[in-house]
Amino acid sequence: MGKPLKVGIIGCGAIIAQYLTNFRKLQDLELVAVADLDPARAQAVAEQYDGVRAVSVDELLAADDVELVLNLTIPAAHAEVALKAIAAGKSVYGEKPLAATAAEARTVLEAAREAGVVVGCAPDTVLGTGIQTARKAIDDGLIGAPISASATMVTPGHERWHPNPDFYYQPGGGPLLDMGPYYVTALVTLLGPVVSVTGAASHTRSERTIGSGPRQGEKVPVAIDSHVTGVLTHASGALSTLFMSFDAVKSKSPNIEIHGEHGSLVVPDPNHFDGDVQLFSLGADAWETLPVSAGYVDSGRGFGIADLAATPEGAEPRAGGTLAFHVLEVMESVLESAHTGSSVRISSTVERPAGVELTVLTGDVRELQAQEAAS
Repeated sequence: MGKPLKVGIIGCGAIIAQYLTNFRKLQDLELVAVADLDPARAQAVAEQYDGVRAVSVDELLAADDVELVLNLTIPAAHAEVALKAIAAGKSVYGEKPLAATAAEARTVLEAAREAGVVVGCAPDTVLGTGIQTARKAIDDGLIGAPISASATMVTPGHERWHPNPDFYYQPGGGPLLDMGPYYVTALVTLLGPVVSVTGAASHTRSERTIGSGPRQGEKVPVAIDSHVTGVLTHASGALSTLFMSFDAVKSKSPNIEIHGEHGSLVVPDPNHFDGDVQLFSLGADAWETLPVSAGYVDSGRGFGIADLAATPEGAEPRAGGTLAFHVLEVMESVLESAHTGSSVRISSTVERPAGVELTVLTGDVRELQAQEAAS
């Protein structure tokens, strides 16, 4: 792949705005083309971004100047679009999850391996200063050997704000597959791969009422479990407990909490790139906020692609397909366990991604030097 890495985007929905903001700041990435099933949406993006052309999906896949396809389609189309990009000789980076099912995701990774191209996948939130500062605290032994973790995501349902929430309540949706990638990816980044899971799940309503937009008041059927709990056993022996709900109203629990022999960490929201990391050490009187010590500074969606572009040839990107596949298998297995009542072994594994040193990819390098001096 060249430098800057030339990127084409397929899918011009709402999420593209965040990527465009950061593409303008990342010098190692160059957006050259966009495509969408609705040509007007692609054209609207191209008009906002100098030097970008709006094309059809087939034209984008055939374009000689597109080295990597950023796949921002709906989850049900992730595998189909990724396979087309790979068949065209393009590397691909997708929004989470890697595919609608682990079986589909496996075909994507196999096709990429045969074609000699690279697969990356969101979330790249784990590369920001929040999760990476917590990761460094663990690696530096500030809490001793990790024992357990808890991950909590509670919302009364996306239909309260999303004008078209249907897919959240169909197979491939639900709180675990929608928000779980952020949490499980963070847990694997912090504690390493998972070897087995046990799950339980339920749903309280058979339909949801859209609360905003032109379809306000319309009923949406619920075909998935909207409340999921699970226990993940990591290869290290640490145990993580998941609590993912579209049914409950609110929680005061930290998004992620890690407990070790000598201390505990409060980890910021894994759906964000930054946030405070708090440490309570054995024998201490109070929680302390740790200085930012690792991760991409002022990062956002798309930094995972920049990290991929900087990954040596033959090495797995930090936000790579192997990690995304492992996370997807873990989530699928939690749901399988919930339905069968038995624990499930995880067949895949992944190397714990290397930590990110405190790094500025945009702006003035003096910002980083000032932060290092302050810490």
